[in-house]
Amino acid sequence: MTVTGDDVRTFALSLPGTAEEFAWGMPIFKVSGRLFLTLPENETSMAVRCPIIDRDELVQAEPAKFWIASHEANNAWVRVHLSALDDHDELTAIITDSWTQAAPRALLEPHESATN
Repeated sequence: MTVTGDDVRTFALSLPGTAEEFAWGMPIFKVSGRLFLTLPENETSMAVRCPIIDRDELVQAEPAKFWIASHEANNAWVRVHLSALDDHDELTAIITDSWTQAAPRALLEPHESATN
């Protein structure tokens, strides 16, 4: 499966409270005003929220898929090569995880109820 920036955009915008903006020369996605995803490198990768300990494990386990941009080294973000994703389920899991780290509780509870 080839994942594109449009696939990322379509799924991200399907999540409650999500809006797309343009900043830093790229599309960015926020939930209730909180950044949770960007589409840098001409939409060939995405940057998502990820706890630093998990991020470091991902990068070590799958360096062809995940990496850390130098300006994000001290922040809880990881980059993902879209072309390295296994399938649509992996894409949606990564985006959903980032969204849940940024979304307010008022959006989380109804979303979790709807997906369980």
